[in-house]
Amino acid sequence: MTTVDVSADTSLPQAGEATAEKAPKAAGRVEGGPAFRAKMSTLARDSVKTVIGASMVGTAIEFYDFYAYGTASANYFPKIFFPEANPTVGLLASLLTFAIAFIARPLGSLLFGHFGDRMGRKTTLVVSLLLMGCATVLIGCLPTYGTWGLLSVVLLCACRFVQGIGLGGEWSGAALVATENAPADRRALYGSFPELGAPIGFFLSNGTFFLLEMFCTPQQMLSWGWRVPFLLSAVLVVVGLTIRVHMEETPIFRMALEQQKAVKAPLAEVFRRSWKQVLQATFLVAVTYTLFYTLATWSLAFGTKAKGQGGGGLGFTTQEYLLMLMVSIVVFAAFIVLSCVYADRLGRRRVLVASSVALVVFSLLFPYLLMGYRNFFQVMVFLCVGFALMGVAFGPIGAMLPELFPTNVRYSGAGIGYNLAAIVGAAFVPTIATWLSSHWGVRSVGLYLAFMALCCLVAVLSCRETKDVDFSR
Repeated sequence: MTTVDVSADTSLPQAGEATAEKAPKAAGRVEGGPAFRAKMSTLARDSVKTVIGASMVGTAIEFYDFYAYGTASANYFPKIFFPEANPTVGLLASLLTFAIAFIARPLGSLLFGHFGDRMGRKTTLVVSLLLMGCATVLIGCLPTYGTWGLLSVVLLCACRFVQGIGLGGEWSGAALVATENAPADRRALYGSFPELGAPIGFFLSNGTFFLLEMFCTPQQMLSWGWRVPFLLSAVLVVVGLTIRVHMEETPIFRMALEQQKAVKAPLAEVFRRSWKQVLQATFLVAVTYTLFYTLATWSLAFGTKAKGQGGGGLGFTTQEYLLMLMVSIVVFAAFIVLSCVYADRLGRRRVLVASSVALVVFSLLFPYLLMGYRNFFQVMVFLCVGFALMGVAFGPIGAMLPELFPTNVRYSGAGIGYNLAAIVGAAFVPTIATWLSSHWGVRSVGLYLAFMALCCLVAVLSCRETKDVDFSR
């Protein structure tokens, strides 16, 4: 990394000027043109390794924290924090605490988006990681219902809310660190770095629970074992903070500051000028949330619990199902990268249209894979195909959402859309899917997912292709 002259370049477009799509012949304004390349070459920037570390590693740690709660809420919290309820009600109550963070996430995106668009991506990413990590460690220290009664549940909900605030500022900042450092023809590939944090964090979280289940008895897991993944988060947070503290601010944001393109009220600017893009972003992402938590949280409870406990009576142990999830999550990671390569070649729109149509078909067929007893092959097909489609749908989002917004509101716009999708697509998915499957059968869960896939398809078709958008605007 080198630092050289960063004098202003007035040939770059100001806020509100025509983009490359609308004025492709404007000299020096098309991203990748002579003026843009000359300006970018003079700015200090992080190496590819640092970009990967700052975006992928930090996101992996944050998602590790988030997924640890998802696993615990499906398997341990019903007995630890809701022991007096019947098994089905206890599971539903536990999954409702899981939803609290998704309600908090848009608030986090508003908070961190405001400062991210005014002060920069680096500072907000450091604070969001620290906030998320502290809340996760505190969950591992909480007394149980048997010790503090209802107060323990209140504290659990408070920590979960803070987790949501922290994660609300995480993804969009990490996506901007990756894409605003990327060459123009590789934005989707660079955008896959923070996206890969999701499967990595999930693998680490489930791997920790898998090892604990292997060496601890069920009673030990309920007594102290469930706390270990939350407490281990402290080590991971130190690693993430070390990387992020030493990274540079993105060159595109520094250009925006030099040209005084930063706005005092980015949130007001987003909702005044880019409300349509916020809605598009919300429904582009929502189906990926619905699919992920159907696969990772609902199906875990469905596959391991008896019908009288809110499950499907498939007969798997928690350890067996966690192992199948860990295998299938590798497929998720592989298809994230593959879809991003094709999104750079063919465009984001084509890839997302194909994934939406495929998801509708999958939604109508997967219930037939969850009707046997201890049928490992059928469940692995369900998980691997589902996570492959998840990777295709999720991968291009890392580039497309930032591309929908101009630089001066990019953190706010991408973050608000992404985290509103958390409410629309994920907050109540495990609870809704558990209720649907217990009252109407597993086919109703498939119809629910198919509806979300159709909403995504409509959102994609309403968007113009963003592959060649002027990212410096």
